[in-house]
Amino acid sequence: MYRNFSSMVAILLLASVVMAQTRTAQKPAAKLGTAPSTKANLPSEETVNAFMQQMFGYDSSVSWKIGDIQPAKAEGLAEVPVTLMTPQGPQQVTLYVTADGKHAIVGEIMPFGAKPFVETREALEKGVNGPARGPANSAVTIVEFSDLQCPHCKQAQPIIEKLLSDEPNARIVFQSFPLPSHNWAAKAAAYADCVGRASNDAFWKFVQKTYDAQEQITESNADEKLTAIANDSGVKGADIAVCAAKPETTARVQQSIALGKSVDVSGTPTVFVNGYKLRNLGMPPEMLKSLVNFEAKQGK
Repeated sequence: MYRNFSSMVAILLLASVVMAQTRTAQKPAAKLGTAPSTKANLPSEETVNAFMQQMFGYDSSVSWKIGDIQPAKAEGLAEVPVTLMTPQGPQQVTLYVTADGKHAIVGEIMPFGAKPFVETREALEKGVNGPARGPANSAVTIVEFSDLQCPHCKQAQPIIEKLLSDEPNARIVFQSFPLPSHNWAAKAAAYADCVGRASNDAFWKFVQKTYDAQEQITESNADEKLTAIANDSGVKGADIAVCAAKPETTARVQQSIALGKSVDVSGTPTVFVNGYKLRNLGMPPEMLKSLVNFEAKQGK
């Protein structure tokens, strides 16, 4: 999420320039859906790098990393994930490039139709493997993709806790989504997975205590700190440390990441309410509560 004006500037600038280039193109854009993107006609990383250099080459404080370029779900577009490194921190941007390679859209492809969120809801119901709170038969399932090193996730936690307090009949499932730009997040996700399998109650304590200790945890002391936090949460930290290092634990974390990517998670925190993707956890509490109540009625 983009939490302040400064961090939005780079994103808005990118969007405005891309749209301006599209408006001034000599040829009309190809109609979406007429030329499916394939591996053969995806833009190369070299081309994307050149584009980004033209966009941000003037600003030495901005750098970027290009993710896996692949065909988008919408026919005729290539999906290009880019992590912008800005003074305010990493920002996730997705470019959608037309099959002719001449136009790009900045933003997000949304599901559409009379019941646009059913597919995402079903994918999440089948794929979640994280700890949960709330009634198993709840009409509302909230799925949170989070990164324990992410400051925005820490800021969102009180909002989620208040929502669960106000809506005790809702169910929440926590899914790890450690970002590659965070140097101890993947290790924290492994510890969290092991804590969750050892004790559901200890898991939620572990999450909050890890958020509280974010500023004290570093890549070099992560094992020591996370082991201590596990102990303080009510499980045996030494056993959790052994579990966290096992390949099967890494595989479970990767499964959670893959699930997130399959429903277009690119940053954290990302929250789904019955498949409805929340883009702004900073919305007024009463509006968030109204959304949950609305989805509860839909769920029934």
